[in-house]
Amino acid sequence: MTFALIMLGGMALDLALGWPGRLYARIGHPVTWLGRVISACEARRNAGSDKKRLTGGMATTLIVTLIAALPAWAVQAMLPDGLVGIVIAAVLAWPLIALRSMHDHVVAVARPLSAGDLPAARHAVSMIVGRDPSQLDTRAIARAATESLAENTSDGIVAPLFWGALLGLPGIYAYKAINTMDSMIGHRNARYEFFGKPAARLDDLVNWLPARLTGLVFAGVSGHPVRAVRVMLRDAPKHRSPNAGWAEGAMAAALDIRLSGPRVYGDHVAQEPWLNEGAADPSPRDLAGALSLYWRAMTVCGVALAVLALL
Repeated sequence: MTFALIMLGGMALDLALGWPGRLYARIGHPVTWLGRVISACEARRNAGSDKKRLTGGMATTLIVTLIAALPAWAVQAMLPDGLVGIVIAAVLAWPLIALRSMHDHVVAVARPLSAGDLPAARHAVSMIVGRDPSQLDTRAIARAATESLAENTSDGIVAPLFWGALLGLPGIYAYKAINTMDSMIGHRNARYEFFGKPAARLDDLVNWLPARLTGLVFAGVSGHPVRAVRVMLRDAPKHRSPNAGWAEGAMAAALDIRLSGPRVYGDHVAQEPWLNEGAADPSPRDLAGALSLYWRAMTVCGVALAVLALL
């Protein structure tokens, strides 16, 4: 099978349909299914000494990844050759490619923000970022939504497509399991510091190349790629994440805005360095520019998959 063509089909389905609310109400979503498995493992294994928590986290990371990858491998092995097999595989890949939902989440922030409805914009941005929305003014909301769009383009779209194009259904399902574990348990706090560390480190590893590819694609469609690449290379290593700064840095340079910087989580202020320091904070209008950049980048991804399929 042509894995790139399967991923292209999954992109097309997500672009056309998203993940319908009625379908979600009936069966949920693969990520929610994985979430239940992760929660069950965490309830059983995240206890005892730090060493036991670390060991439990390693076991959970392995178990959840295999639970996602092995059935996908078995199904892929049984699919018929030709168009029928490709279509079935594309349908199975479809829910793990968040092309349309990423756009919809950012639009849900941009519309009330442009209309001056700060409470609605704060509520919408709280759906996609972890910082305290009550502390965010108009520009901080725009910055948070832009950062989320940049980072999640890598985590939610480019990385799944990359691993799916490389390994097929086992690749995209294993990646999504790892990324979901990181979002649920990969936190540096008393509860997850040891238990979540294996998942967090594995997530860093599987996102290493996709994050840098995402940054390069953003830079390439920016209109001034040399400057965008220069800012990305200079500022990405400053980011607290080994991967998120690449997409965020490229988007900041592409839009001539600054991103990251200090932010509030509960009663804690995280003193993060600026990306593209010296530029202005994003405005509501810059969110429209970020979405335009996003769709240009997604077009490049689609074309790249089509070329790989032809080769």
